[in-house]
Amino acid sequence: MITSETLTEFKAVRIRKSATISLNGTLEEVFPLFGPVREKDWTPGWDPKILFSENALVEEHMIFQTTAHLGEKYLWIVSRFEPDEHLVEYTVSATGRVWFIRVACTAAGAKTYATISYTYTGLTEEGSRRNSEALAKMYAHDLEDWEEAINYYLNTGKQLLSNQ
Repeated sequence: MITSETLTEFKAVRIRKSATISLNGTLEEVFPLFGPVREKDWTPGWDPKILFSENALVEEHMIFQTTAHLGEKYLWIVSRFEPDEHLVEYTVSATGRVWFIRVACTAAGAKTYATISYTYTGLTEEGSRRNSEALAKMYAHDLEDWEEAINYYLNTGKQLLSNQ
């Protein structure tokens, strides 16, 4: 049980990491792939359950849920959606932690550069530990796995499966 004493003893910890990936498609082709519904096109196992939407593939204040590999539920909110600026930001919460995911895309001729930034905040010791592990794992190769998967999708229209 969290008490007022527990809250004063623990100091929330915030960690951040960003990487920019190069994608072989135009802004119009690439940016929609970072929405909760279209991410299914290139991410094996991605299966968001839409809890609130006004019939859009992605919209500000859309709410959805995902289930982590150990059954933990993550609640996602599209906290910022600026399609004209090619920017989307998510606020995600789980037990003991909150994180923000920001994707900003810029054109480079027939290519698109996507900068993906994660900001994790641990609300408990365990939450901080899990955030640190998640950030290290996700950015172990500076999101080159995302770049490979998205470029494969843009080239073939199919997901890059781990056994390919």
